Amino acid sequence: MLTRKQKEEIVSDLSDKIGKTKSMVFVEFTGMETGEMGELRRELKKNKAELKVAKKTLVEIALEKNDFKVDLDKFKTQVAVAFGYNDEFSVVKVLDNFAKKHSALKLLAGLIGKDYFEETSLSALAKLPSREELLARLVSTISAPISGFVNVLQGNMRGLVSVLNKINK
Repeated sequence: MLTRKQKEEIVSDLSDKIGKTKSMVFVEFTGMETGEMGELRRELKKNKAELKVAKKTLVEIALEKNDFKVDLDKFKTQVAVAFGYNDEFSVVKVLDNFAKKHSALKLLAGLIGKDYFEETSLSALAKLPSREELLARLVSTISAPISGFVNVLQGNMRGLVSVLNKINK
């Protein structure tokens, strides 16, 4: 049984994490082994994210302190919260990939920015390309006309060089 002071410290810690995070995902982890939980935590840490297990009521209090309203009582099992600090979708992708390999982990819901997403929406978001991939696609789309133009200009030079070579022979 936690004392009031311990509960206040947990709420304060959760509240700080919620204030710094770009996304939060609520997951069910009932039945996960200790080794699997450690593997998940390491995978999240690589992506500048972390997993915190706390009582649902304490998480709700911390969410309310940060002006979020989420009813965690609709989830009938233990709930852990994954906090993503790097970007909005990396934590969702890591959890979704991990859940595919380990059936004990289930994504329940999440907050990305101020928007609330259910499980099905989170799975769809996990399939989106990463920010880096989208930026690479944008750069290639922007550079395509420029590289095409350079090829056209080089074609004229190649044509001139080949004509001059034929005249020279």
